[in-house]
Amino acid sequence: MKALPPLPDALAPLASRYSQGPRQLAAPGPTREQLEQAIAIAARAPDHLGLAPWRFVLVGAGQRARLGELFAAAAQRRGAPAAEVERAPHHAAKAPVLLAAVARVREDVAEVPAHEQWICVGAALMNLLDALHLQGFGAKLISGDSVHDTALQAAFCGPGERLVAWVVCGTPTGVGQPRRGEQARQRLVDWC
Repeated sequence: MKALPPLPDALAPLASRYSQGPRQLAAPGPTREQLEQAIAIAARAPDHLGLAPWRFVLVGAGQRARLGELFAAAAQRRGAPAAEVERAPHHAAKAPVLLAAVARVREDVAEVPAHEQWICVGAALMNLLDALHLQGFGAKLISGDSVHDTALQAAFCGPGERLVAWVVCGTPTGVGQPRRGEQARQRLVDWC
């Protein structure tokens, strides 16, 4: 396969962003001001009719123990092995900063179908990850069974909302690595 041409300087920082999970993150995490700046960039995502179908909930350090209890109870409800239930509370405290990503996709707006609103949610999440990266932080989206748990949904969501992912972020302890080979040429094809 032929190599891709070099990136313009403005794109190079984005090309170095990789997901970095809790084990690859250390304190300090972004400050509230830095989070607000990243969320302002997230808000640049396409949003037909300005429905704003997403928001982020910051889980502060003082709230991690309570979230850990909810994780353990969720693991127990889904019948996880005892060792997994015992480990579950630790997931709430692994990353320096933890956000819950919440979506509110409306079915009552014919002009903006649900799939278009989900695209907005995804674009906002990617903008957030890119903005955190450009500020020098590592981050990753984590979903899994916990986002489907009814008690966790109730803890973070209002009517019509859905918990979709956790965003962990902090200072990277190493350089992120790609999980797959570069596939840009395989992902862009001509319509014939």
